[in-house]
Amino acid sequence: MTGPTFKDRIFGELAVLGQALASPHRLELLDLLAQGARTVEDLAREARMSLANTSAHLQVLRRARLVEAEKQGLYVRYRIASPGVFELYRALRDLGAVRLAEIDRLVESYFTNRDALHIVDKEELLRQVEQGAVTVVDVRPYEEFRQGHIPHARSIPLAELERRLAELPSGTEVVAYCRGPYCLLSDEALTLLLKHGYRARRLSEGLPEWREAGYPVGTIAS
Repeated sequence: MTGPTFKDRIFGELAVLGQALASPHRLELLDLLAQGARTVEDLAREARMSLANTSAHLQVLRRARLVEAEKQGLYVRYRIASPGVFELYRALRDLGAVRLAEIDRLVESYFTNRDALHIVDKEELLRQVEQGAVTVVDVRPYEEFRQGHIPHARSIPLAELERRLAELPSGTEVVAYCRGPYCLLSDEALTLLLKHGYRARRLSEGLPEWREAGYPVGTIAS
């Protein structure tokens, strides 16, 4: 029998997914899109890439059917194609954390508040939110907050946090969160809050993991 076998063709199709994921830039774009739909311009700015490179990487992800695009006026907005795409990305990320020692070394080098006293998991935070026992601060850009956030969270992007500290009630613990376990925004926010004398912790994960767990998510109409 000549020509590609059934398995060759199946594994070849699966390899398209692997090839699409085989780029740190494309993984970062998936991480950003897990927060909500974004334009190419937004993604380029957040990922610190040129528009041309960002667009090229998005086309690879689109051909692999990992992202979808929708024209809205003058702009094209991209979004993750399905919840399964985030599950795939998260599985790769979690496997890397277990199998790749370099990830642990990088985390230790870049994060300053990794001890248990400064971290809250999503299950505990959900209980505290329902009890009204904490002030939750979303330090991501407002566009990401608008598309989805932890209920009752306040949107205070990291760049605005220090000048807006007076908005946080005194005497209540503050929990900061951002995009996920490797997002530095909440770690930097926690350092700032502790420096100014707040009782503060940060969420160990981010909004995508909160949503994936089936917990309530607030949105703001555009």
